This record gives sequence, C-alpha cells and structure tokens, in this order.
Amino acid sequence: MTPLLEVRGIDKSFGPVKVLHDVELSAYPGEVTALVGDNGAGKSTLVKCVGGIYPIDGGQILFDGKEVHVHSPRDAGELGIEIVYQDLALCDNLDIVQNMFLGRERKNGILLDEDSMEELAEKTLSGLSVRTVKSIRQQVSSLSGGQRQTVAIAKAVLWNSKVVILDEPTAALGVAQTAQVLELVRRLADTGLAVVLISHNMNDVFAVSDRIAALYLGRMAAQVKTADVTHAQVVELITSGRSGELGLKNGVTP
Repeated sequence: MTPLLEVRGIDKSFGPVKVLHDVELSAYPGEVTALVGDNGAGKSTLVKCVGGIYPIDGGQILFDGKEVHVHSPRDAGELGIEIVYQDLALCDNLDIVQNMFLGRERKNGILLDEDSMEELAEKTLSGLSVRTVKSIRQQVSSLSGGQRQTVAIAKAVLWNSKVVILDEPTAALGVAQTAQVLELVRRLADTGLAVVLISHNMNDVFAVSDRIAALYLGRMAAQVKTADVTHAQVVELITSGRSGELGLKNGVTP
C-alpha cells in the first residue's frame, strides 16, 4: 500500500541548532499513525514542516506517491492536509457553524449563505457520528473541552481532507471526553483518511493506532506496527532511541 503522506530525509535547523535529522515518516489511508516522542524530540517541528509553516532544509515530502512542495498552510490545505493544533484555533464568541467556516464562508451574492453552511456542518458532524453537540448554533464558549476538540476535528475534515494531523487531541480532557475523542479519531481512519496522532499518552496510542513512529532527539528511532511492540518497548524508543534490536544503531549521536 502506498503511503498517502510520506516524508523522506527531512532536515531542519534553526540557526546552528539542528532539530530534525534525516527524518522519515509514512502515513497510510485508513490507518492511524501515532507520532510519539519526548518534549523536544521534534514532533511539532516535523508537523509544521509538513503543514507549510516551516520550510525544510533538505529531503522530500510526497503526497499520494508524488513529490510535492509545501510552501504555506494554503498549499497543505489544497493538497488535503489539515492540522488540528493543541490550541484548536476556535473563536469563543462564534457558534459552531461560524467556526467551521471561518475564513472559508459560503456566499449567496453579497450575503452569507447560512442555509448551505448549516446543512454542510450538520452533515459533517453527522457523518462523524457526533452526538454530543445539542445545536450547531451553540457558541463555542458554551462547549466542553471534548466538544471543542470535536468541532475542531470536524472543521478539519469539512474540506475534503485526506490527511488529518492531530496534536495532542486528548490533552487536559477527562476520561469520558477522552474516550469520545478517541472514538472520533478511529472513525476518521475508518472513513479512509490517513490520521497522524501526536500523543504522550501510551494508553491512547495503543487504543487507536495502527502504527507507531517514535522520534528521539530529532531522529526517527523506529516506525513499527502497533501490534508488534509493547508499551515498554515504545517507552524505551522514546527515552533512549533504542529497544533491543529496534531503534537507532549503537554509536549514533543525534
């Protein structure tokens, strides 16, 4: 199976500090790929390179098997890559429909086409089996953390996205809300999207992911099928870059 999103040999430096070293990553349609690593491992930098926020210093980004050049978030969006960051980028003073179409409003002449936006927002939430939102005209300020995360994810898939990258979607959520968000993450993959899940929570990772990619100090230590590794092995890859025969070779100094 061809990866929908693939990065090869990505390098990224900020001045004299090299943050990413020859990083490889593949995300497949219909699967959740968990991107794990300690703080400072390079997860956010890698995602921002893919999303067009940071230019890469070297390497390739491939989309559906073809090399692409992503110079801005708009380029990423046009390819079908949507990223949901930790801050969610939602406006508390707007309702759900207004947030989902923010910056991409539909118009009927000079007026906003409220009916078609409501219809598409409702269809998108329904297609994701979202049942926790009472009204799509609720203000975001009235929503719980889990509901906000749901709206942010629905906003990402509204635009015919093919790859959805989620940055710590369950951070600061309670047990019940975490379960709801993880179910939604799984449903995204089941609809054929390639999902990249950034998480520190190993329980979440093993609950929904098909593959795990472990970053260690800016290098990809290993990419493995979730079923082929244990919690302990993944923790070793995160903390030392190696677990038995898995991981970086001896003597490699990031």
